[in-house]
Amino acid sequence: MLIQLSELFTCEGKKKEYTVETSLRTLEFGGETYRILEAPPFVLEIESLTRRKFAMRGSAAVTVEGHCARCLEPVSFVCNLCFDREFAIGEGNGQEEDSEEEPYLDGSCLDADRLVCNELLLSLPMRVLCREDCRGICNRCGTNLNFGTCTCDTRSLDPRMSVIQEIFNEFKEV
Repeated sequence: MLIQLSELFTCEGKKKEYTVETSLRTLEFGGETYRILEAPPFVLEIESLTRRKFAMRGSAAVTVEGHCARCLEPVSFVCNLCFDREFAIGEGNGQEEDSEEEPYLDGSCLDADRLVCNELLLSLPMRVLCREDCRGICNRCGTNLNFGTCTCDTRSLDPRMSVIQEIFNEFKEV
């Protein structure tokens, strides 16, 4: 969804509310693909501070699905997004020295999908877990240890003794 900011150029202090509906369905970050399960429309208020400087306010709650970092089971969680910032748009000559390049601005248009995408990237947890005491999966047989146990040998061997262990494995009687 593109929001035209040119209608706010006319006078300082002018405010306008926009109902934003995002068309994002997936989000890729850090080698993980997150599905967006629910993204209800939210209200974004934009106020003209000067001719080219604006303030933006709003909040949204987006339900996202990822995979647990330990057991790889699907996990859904809510990301609360807060849009409370000021931004400036350039005069078109590309020499706006005080403002940073905002990826969600394209000329005098604000791309709401890119804005939501940027905020989602900032609000994603460092590690997604299905629960705090998730036991993960066995690194030998792949059994989900939350649902059962496996019969794998979990002894930690001294790596210096691995050669001797290989000899025992070769001559082991069946």
